[in-house]
Amino acid sequence: MAKQTFSITGMTCTACAKAIERSVSKIDGVKSANVNFATEKLTVEFDEGKVDLLRIKEAVEKAGYGVQDDEPNRREVLIPIGGMTCAACAKAIERAIRKLPGVDEADVNLATEKAKVVYNPAIVRLSEIKQAIIKAGYRPLEAEEGEQRLDRERLRRQKELKDLRARLAVSIIFAVPLLYIAMGHMLGLPLPEVIMPDMHPISFALVQLLLTIPIVMAGYRIYVVGFGNLVRRHPNMDSLIAVGTSAALFYGIYAVFKIASGYTEYTRNLYFESAGVIITLILLGRYLESIAKGKTSEAIRKLMDLSPSTAVVIHGDQQITIPVEEVEVGDVLLVRPGDRIPVDGEVIEGRTSVDESMLTGESIPVEKVPGSKVIGGSINKNGTIKMRATKVGKDTVLAQIIKLVEEAQGSKAPIAKLADIISGYFVPMVIAIAMIAAVAWALAGESVAFALTIFISVLVIACPCALGLATPTAIMVGTGKGAEHGILIKSGEALETAHRIDTVVLDKTGTITEGKPKVTDIITNGLISQDELLRLSASAEVGSEHPLGEAVVNSARERNMELIKVESFEAIPGQGIMVFVQGKQVLLGNKRLMEDRNIEVTLQQEYDKLAEEGKTPMFVAVDGSLAGIIAVSDVIKPSSKRAVGHLHRMGIRVVMITGDNVRTAKAIARQVGIDMVLAEVLPQDKANEVKKLQQQGRKVAMVGDGINDAPALVQADVGIAIGSGTDVAMESADIVLMKSDLMDVPAAIQLSKATLRNIKQNLFWAFAYNTAGIPIAAGVLHLFGGPLLNPVIAAAAMALSSVSVVTNALRLRRFKPTLD
Repeated sequence: MAKQTFSITGMTCTACAKAIERSVSKIDGVKSANVNFATEKLTVEFDEGKVDLLRIKEAVEKAGYGVQDDEPNRREVLIPIGGMTCAACAKAIERAIRKLPGVDEADVNLATEKAKVVYNPAIVRLSEIKQAIIKAGYRPLEAEEGEQRLDRERLRRQKELKDLRARLAVSIIFAVPLLYIAMGHMLGLPLPEVIMPDMHPISFALVQLLLTIPIVMAGYRIYVVGFGNLVRRHPNMDSLIAVGTSAALFYGIYAVFKIASGYTEYTRNLYFESAGVIITLILLGRYLESIAKGKTSEAIRKLMDLSPSTAVVIHGDQQITIPVEEVEVGDVLLVRPGDRIPVDGEVIEGRTSVDESMLTGESIPVEKVPGSKVIGGSINKNGTIKMRATKVGKDTVLAQIIKLVEEAQGSKAPIAKLADIISGYFVPMVIAIAMIAAVAWALAGESVAFALTIFISVLVIACPCALGLATPTAIMVGTGKGAEHGILIKSGEALETAHRIDTVVLDKTGTITEGKPKVTDIITNGLISQDELLRLSASAEVGSEHPLGEAVVNSARERNMELIKVESFEAIPGQGIMVFVQGKQVLLGNKRLMEDRNIEVTLQQEYDKLAEEGKTPMFVAVDGSLAGIIAVSDVIKPSSKRAVGHLHRMGIRVVMITGDNVRTAKAIARQVGIDMVLAEVLPQDKANEVKKLQQQGRKVAMVGDGINDAPALVQADVGIAIGSGTDVAMESADIVLMKSDLMDVPAAIQLSKATLRNIKQNLFWAFAYNTAGIPIAAGVLHLFGGPLLNPVIAAAAMALSSVSVVTNALRLRRFKPTLD
């Protein structure tokens, strides 16, 4: 199965989205088709053996909408070329480029001196194309500023916004005088004598008609899409507006003919201002909505802006500035203070601190030395470094984060299905209600004009666009806000499910603890100093590959101790080691090693206490006498206890799962405040333990960082991977914590609760608006002596509802986790 994302144009409400989904889903070989109305994206999962992208595009276009690949596997560039003198030069360059594998098109324009090349970046690099031009004897010049870095999505939205603004301006220019002429005289406002309805009724009518025509032309898309979908039997919001305003328009034209025939009373039944002002208000609503929707993807824009445009590559003694797209894996790059790291890599020379806050949410700069990993997009603060590129292009952490956030923003939460189902049936029902209400009032003895008012008002006020925007806009803002805090939520479903979590299962090693054993205690018998005991022990352990031995050696090196060369080394299986250092015999191991060597154990009480605390104590004996104890432990992360405490205050039960022995596990649990311990659990059994908790009716989040956590992450209702963990764990998880900080677990749950609260608010007001609006528009209040809803007021209310839903979703941008 393949998956492809497309950008859709021409949608106006969720009925449009449903129409596209139906049209694409009918194709044999398409497994699923999901349209996100807010992001205007179509995601299709399909069998490549049965269907191709062309058929999918045709299905979308047949439904009446525009479509283009969101992530095409072809790229188009314009390369300025120097040195050409005639058409033969152009042909020579074309031949040279076309010989490269992966090049689909190569056209050289001699007049503009540019080569237009369409190629597959997965097969051929831009630098290879430029090299082919050089080999042909010509010079590829630098592209125009930003030419290769244009954001197609942003440009498309800007173009649409500009077009909307122009059409809105036209409609306002004509709608204001239209409304004044049609309604002003009723309010006692002055009108020129030539268009006074009592003196010149035909002029009064024709001027209104002439003012309405440009407004209808400005809103032509409403009619094209609306009637098109009506013909295809997939009516949408535009269908409601098109039918309603057309009814008003044609009735107005009919009234003009009646006035021309001498029936001047029809001047009171001109509905041109209703059609004109409704279209103007619809365009205004869409313009404001488009501006607001653009703000929902600001998180993506901020992430994209993190990537620098150029990188400084070191070739021999030369420093060459090249576009960041041309950096290859293995290139050595120079990064100066204040520069952004161009791509992911490893420091090979120099020391500095790097601000990774925009990527991880961690505000404190991270120290970097040779061997340290650096992330593309982070800021080099105070030192010049040389780094080797390890990941470029789509493989960088920044690119992966952007991809994760985009996919999450395009996904649907389960709660969105309710709105989708309702909106799918909503429009046909509204048309039926409008017709029934209009006919009923006509049969009750009301005039045709009265029935027409009812018909138009019901159609206009019931547009379901607010319903369709309620969920996706909140998800877009919520997932974007999570990314700002270093919490990557990979789907709308995960964002929704997280708020129901009542049990969090934490893996011990690398999640609650640092995952790296460290020396925690050094106890001596008074005959030797702590430093000397550590120096002898570390010298002895240099030849050991045991993690506990590495911890001892690392502790000594952190204190800048000079280690002594070992004269002989012997590992004693199950007990420890024996070495000779400067003629001294050093034994380092467990109690059994001491007993087998007839060494009196004098620090037993201290040993037992350390073991009770979950640490691993090791006896050290020098020349047949006990010298002291060195204890090693996997240190608990500073934030673990705070995170567990915060989860408790949220009413969430915390469980620890580990392969360690019960004694060590319980010691760690006591320090952190864990409710339940699952110890000595084999890696393959972790998923089963999560399943047992789920069978008890619990909603479980699993937090882990290792390959052996992957099955449990998948089994859990929400899998949360620590960002420093393995790629497998991060792939299996629903949420990734970039900071490797457990405090982000309650933060993620808080974000989920805030987003769901926002979605429910949006849905409530959208449902309440439509539920209350339709009866009022149908004239229920008029039955009891109340007012009749004017179609213009209905249009204003409908436009306002969409804008209010998007604006409410934007409030999530102020979200901050409350972590005391």
